[in-house]
Formats: sequence, C-alpha cells, structure tokens
Amino acid sequence: MTPLRKIAVIGNSLPRRCGIATFTTDLQRAISTSRPSLETCIVAMTDHGQAYDYPRSVALQINDGAIEEYVRAAAFLNAGRFDVVCLQHEFGIFGGEAGANILELLSRLTMPVVTTLHTVLANPTATQRAVTARIVEASSKVVVMADKARELLRSVYRAPDDKVEVIAHGIPDFPFVEPDAAKAKFGFSGRSVILTFGLLSPSKGIEVMIDAMPSILKRRADAVYVVLGATHPNLVRDQGEAYRESLTTRVRELGVENHVVFLDQFVDQATLLEFISMCDVYVTPYLNEAQMTSGTLAYSFGLGKPVVSTPYWHALELLADGRGVLVPFGDPAAIGDEIAQLLTDGPRRRAMRERAYATSRSMTWERTGERYMATFENARQGHWLKVIARTAPDAIASRGPAAPEMHISHFLAMCDDTGLFQHAVHSVPDRSHGYCVDDNARALLLACALNAPGEDPLSEVLTARFAAFVQHAWNPGTGRFRNFMGFNRTWLEDSGSEDSHGRTLWALGECARKDASPSRRRWAAALFAQALPTVKSFRSPRASAFTLLGLDGYCAVAPDDLRAREIRRGLADRLMSGLASVETPDWPWFEEGLAYDNARLPQALMVTGMATQTPGYVDAGLRSLRWLMTQQTTSTGQFRPVGTAGFGELRKPPRNFDQQPVEATATIAACLTAWRADGDAEWKAVAANVFAWFLGSNDLSIALVDPESGSCRDGLHPDRANENRGGESVVSYLLGLAEIRQLERVHVSPANSVALRAVGA
Repeated sequence: MTPLRKIAVIGNSLPRRCGIATFTTDLQRAISTSRPSLETCIVAMTDHGQAYDYPRSVALQINDGAIEEYVRAAAFLNAGRFDVVCLQHEFGIFGGEAGANILELLSRLTMPVVTTLHTVLANPTATQRAVTARIVEASSKVVVMADKARELLRSVYRAPDDKVEVIAHGIPDFPFVEPDAAKAKFGFSGRSVILTFGLLSPSKGIEVMIDAMPSILKRRADAVYVVLGATHPNLVRDQGEAYRESLTTRVRELGVENHVVFLDQFVDQATLLEFISMCDVYVTPYLNEAQMTSGTLAYSFGLGKPVVSTPYWHALELLADGRGVLVPFGDPAAIGDEIAQLLTDGPRRRAMRERAYATSRSMTWERTGERYMATFENARQGHWLKVIARTAPDAIASRGPAAPEMHISHFLAMCDDTGLFQHAVHSVPDRSHGYCVDDNARALLLACALNAPGEDPLSEVLTARFAAFVQHAWNPGTGRFRNFMGFNRTWLEDSGSEDSHGRTLWALGECARKDASPSRRRWAAALFAQALPTVKSFRSPRASAFTLLGLDGYCAVAPDDLRAREIRRGLADRLMSGLASVETPDWPWFEEGLAYDNARLPQALMVTGMATQTPGYVDAGLRSLRWLMTQQTTSTGQFRPVGTAGFGELRKPPRNFDQQPVEATATIAACLTAWRADGDAEWKAVAANVFAWFLGSNDLSIALVDPESGSCRDGLHPDRANENRGGESVVSYLLGLAEIRQLERVHVSPANSVALRAVGA
C-alpha cells in the first residue's frame, strides 16, 4: 500500500470563534507537518448567515443548512482521491435534526472516515442516538479523548471496541516557564493570578468562582481572577451580552471589583499561551459532568499549571491521582478553599506544576499528530476489508465459492511407507529429494483436520506413518528435530531449522488435541512436552508463531502444565516486542521485511490472545493482519501472495512473483482466526476470496488445482504456472480446502464456533 498522500479534515475552522475551529486548525497543521509530502486541507462548516475570511488551508466550505453543499463536498473529496477523511463532530455545527445533514456527506464517501467525537452523550434523545450510531457505523475508526467516552460508545451506542481509539487532546509544545515575565507584560506583577479562559457561556460556572473570591481574599489578599474570552457567538446572537453583564453585576455586589478582571477578547494562540503562562492557578468550574473534552483544560495542564476543577469527565481522568485538584460542582466554599491552599503553599504548587508538565509531554500536537496518522493508516487497512467484500464477486462476498469435494488421490500418491515426499516432477513423486519433517508435520496437521465432522478421515496406517516420521526425526541428543532425510532413510543433518522445529511442535500440539487415537494423543502430548523447552533459545519469529499455534492445542489438553503456559506467554511477548521495535505507521509488522508464511505471525498472536484472554495480543494480531492484507491484495480485489523474489527486502512493497500455495493457506487460516477474534463477518469473505486464488482468481487466471485428484501446482511464475505438484503444495491446498469446507458446513457466530478452531498449516 502506498503511503498516505492526501487527508481532508471536516470541521469548523479559524477564524470562526469556537473550540472546534481551534482544534480542527491545530490538527490539520499537526498532521501536515508529520509528513513532508502529505497534502492536507480543511472542509469548513460555516454557520447560517455568517461569512469568514478563511485561510488557504480551507479548500471548501459547507453552509450547515444546505443539503446540496454536503453532497457537493462528498463529490469534491471523492474526485480529489483523498486517502482519508477526518471528521470533527460536535452537536450544533451540522444542520438538520441532531446534525443529521452530515450523514448525506458520509454516506457518499468512497474512502475511510476517521471521526473525532468531541461529545458523547450518556442520555441522548432518540434522534441523537440514531445519528451518532450512523456516524460510528460510517467511520472506520472513531477517536475520543477520554476513556469515559469509549465506555459510553460501547454501552450506549454498541460501538465495537476495536473501532474506538483514545487520543488525548493536543497541546502546544510550550516551555516550562515561571509566570513573572507574563504577569509584568499584562500588568499583573505582584498579584496571585487565577485564570479561566474560553468562550463565555452559563455552563462554564464563572459565577461559582466569583462567589468563591471573598473567601480566597481572606487568605490571599493579592489574588486576582482573570476571565479571558469573548462571549460565545451563539449566546450573543440570542441574548446579546446579558450573561456577561450579570457576571459584572455579581462582582460589584460582592465588592470584589478590584479582584476580578474580564478580558472580552478572542486571542490568537501565541497571546493565549502567554496569558496561561502568567497564572498561578488555572480553574475550570464547569457545571456539567458530561463535558467530555476541554481544550482549555488540556492547554493549561500542558503548560504545567496547577488546575482546580469540578469533576466533569475529562477533568476526572486528566487530573486523577493528584495531577490536579477536583472539587464538587457548584460549591464556592470548596473551590475557594482549594485555591487558597494552593496560593499559600508554594512547594505544593511547584510540585503540581512539574508533574502536570512532565505528564503532558505525550499530549503535544506533534505526538497527537503521530497518533492520528497511525489511526489513519489503521483505518485504511480496516477499510480494505470492506473494499474486498464490495469488489469481489457476489458469491465470494456473501459465502465464498462452493468448495470442491475433498479428493486426496494425489496426496496418497506422494506418500510411501516412510512418509510424504518433498517434491514432484509434474505429478510424479521425486525420490531424489527424499523427505522432510516440515512436510510430514504438515501432513499430520492434515490428518487432524480431516477428523472434523463431515470429512473422511485418513487411514490409521497413513496417520501413524506421519507420526512415526516425526518420532524418528526427534534427536534427544540435541533436543531438536532433524528435518531433511534422503530417500535411503538417512538423516542429512543432526538438527533442523528453528522453523521446522516450531512447525513440528505445532503438529504435535494439534495431534494431542484432535487425533482420533487416544494412544497417539498421549504420545503427541508427551513428545511435545519433551521438545518444547528448546524453543526458549530460538530467535525466529516464525518458530515462535508455529510453537504458539501448537501450544494452543497442547495447553487445551494439559492445562496444568505451568511451564508450557510460561513459555507460551514468553513467546507471545517476544512477538509483541518484535512488533514494537519495528512497527511504524506505514509498516506495522514484526520484521523489517516480508518472507514466507507471513500470516502465521498475526494468527499466532490472535489465537494466544483468545486462549489467554489477553486483548493486547488479539489487537496486535488484527492490526498487523489488516496491514498484511493490504500488501497481498490487488487493486481489483484479488489475492496476491507475497512473491518469493522480494523475500528479505527491507520495508519494500512485496514483489508479485513467485506466488506459492503456502501463503494462501496461511492467510485463509489467519483471516478465519480474525473472524473468530473480532466477529467481523467480512473476514469470512476475505478468506473465501483468498481460497479463490487456488481456483484461478489470480494474476494469471490459472487454476492451480485439479479438483478431481486434489493435486496443486507449486505456484505461479510471472508467465506461467509451476507444473510440479510437490508435497508442500498439495498439503497446503488440502488444508485450505478443509478450512473453507468447515466454514461452509458450520453457520454459527464466532462466539459459539468452538468447532471452528484453526486447522491449517
């Protein structure tokens, strides 16, 4: 997938006077500076009857009440081929009942939408609930600024957890400074300054703070309360300046005229930051608990100011654990007492300042911009699922093509009394290359898969033959499995690769859980336990992934094996560490390059996360698999495996060829694991689309399989199919077929699909 090129932000924009306009403008600047080549713009909402001298960053404006302008904006964004649209949502800035007009725009967009919800109502009206739910549904990702908002989206609006991201309100990166210079500039030298800023309205609770001033002055006679901000334009439109005048009257009645200063200004950011820097205490005495976001709180906290606030939701989270002071709503005595204590306790005030400043470094607009960019990338990857379901043929998008019957005559021809041959010349077994434990472990996995209801199991003799090969491959002297064996049954090495060891453990774990023979299940569990400790020294991420897939089966039958559980946690954490050390917004992967069996890495994390109830593993698996699928899908929606010609290339898009069956099988299994993990039925459509690669839905429109014999070509070259039909290829096809056939037989939800455990290798 190409890097993000164009992003549009929909919301209010400066010079319109409101917090959303400030946020939208700051966010657009932050993301535009995060990538030098990124093109960004704002689609500005203009309120009825108003006109603004917008800057060049505003590419288009929408009059909030004009439906046709929402439609026009959608056409503009689609024609401009924007990669992502970021919507800033707040009640009151879009036209229609509960802002429903914005749905006319969202419903027409062809690119993923990331929506920032500045307010999430706990008790919405029926219309507000319906509009919010439709916005969430239309969005690939939803950003909120408090955990409480995430909780409400889940409980009130039924939003999926993996759709919601919590990203803190951005703040300017301003130095930690003493207030004296700014006090001198604004004429407050020698005063203890208490500050509130923002557009003035009754919900801000300014009158409560005014009522607290007499008690503060008894203990700090030099205190002054500065109220910075113009009256909210909507309030001025409806009531004029009646509210501001009521506040000044209250000040006079309390006799604190010399200690309360109203600055009726809407200042630019540089001036605002100087005003904040001059205060000794910042106060937000808001009256409404449901205030989900406060830019003024974020800014003052980010400049390292001691904050005294009522416990509205944003403040409750940001100021918890002593990072600020919380007081009851509408309580002048409490707010006055806390502010007086801070103003008379310099060391406590200093400690609170330093803690706030240090804590807020993760909230700077640079860091916030990076978080949004990562969310945009994730949204684009998630949007890919919907593209597949939409662009694939209807049969695939709904259930996938009818799976062929399970025929194994070629598989049987590839076996002798030793095991499964590695290679074939055309369809004839090639004895010159002998055998390997890799392929015989895969064959044992196939035997387990064919024990599923509705399939004809492999014969006892054949299954025992594969188990015997695995047993003979075990070298107790090295603690490792041998891999390659000549046709004369002579081992060609004392120890195989880390990956072959991990894959053999995987087969043993599945055999311990699913083999038809109780005796062989006990054998598999015993050999698994004996061979497991060696993996602790391995470094291959695929060996870790294969072992984790085996541990899923083994731990199901040996739940009391504490050592196995400890190793499982260690291997999963090792994959997580690899992901954390390599991952960037445009490369969320475990390694610097792509190689073979890539999808097994996210599959292993998801399987382990579900088994151990560790959401972080599941989330990482889903995130990395979504990205991998963007790399393995053509613009027309066809599956294209990572080509072998590009194996090991660092952070490069995958090469188109050669394409191998093992990649398709791994991807089918991973996609079905993702479906079980997050319940998104589109993963089933994707798995079916990947299986169609075997049947001819590929770059060369060549079917790789012969459904009558069950043989499978070894892959696709740029100009032709590889006509050889070796052991790895036939087992890969049959395992993928078993997955799809099982999916078609069992039509249940992921929560109830115990029968749909992963079977592929």
